[in-house]
Amino acid sequence: MERADAARNRRAILRATEELLSSHDLSEVSMDRVAAAAGVGKGTVFHRFGNREGLMRALVESRVEELSAAVESGPPPLGPGAPAPERLAAFFDAVVELATRNVKVMAAFEQASTDRLNNPIYLSWHAHVSGLIASAAPALDADLTAHLLLGSLHSDLMRRFLRTGETHRLSDGLRSMVAALLR
Repeated sequence: MERADAARNRRAILRATEELLSSHDLSEVSMDRVAAAAGVGKGTVFHRFGNREGLMRALVESRVEELSAAVESGPPPLGPGAPAPERLAAFFDAVVELATRNVKVMAAFEQASTDRLNNPIYLSWHAHVSGLIASAAPALDADLTAHLLLGSLHSDLMRRFLRTGETHRLSDGLRSMVAALLR
């Protein structure tokens, strides 16, 4: 169980990081700057998150928790109970929505990440997507197809669509790709 002061520090650090990212590039958001903005010592930030990548991962994870819960036990079509193609389309819609609400945070995480393929969020999403693909289209290489679909989310093009407000176009394109793949 996390101590109350540790939980308070964690929330303050994540809030300070997000506030700094809203007005600065990732290169300007140092651990020193985060610590000062959060009102904690630099050692606290390093002890809690290890490095900037760990800090960005924790910030993204705090945003992904709700999506993860909906995927695991929420109502259909995102949660269990809907056919795999509908769940897959709903998942990508939800990811685009999440990215739309958190453009700067997601971009900072992408920039700070050194090994996306071993990131717990990516691994979880890959397991979910590949499982749905395998269920809906057993003839496809579900593992590779999941990597390709998820890889499309990690691109400069996607970030451009998010920044220019073309999220509906992005969602529609992902839905079309999923439908075509699973025919």
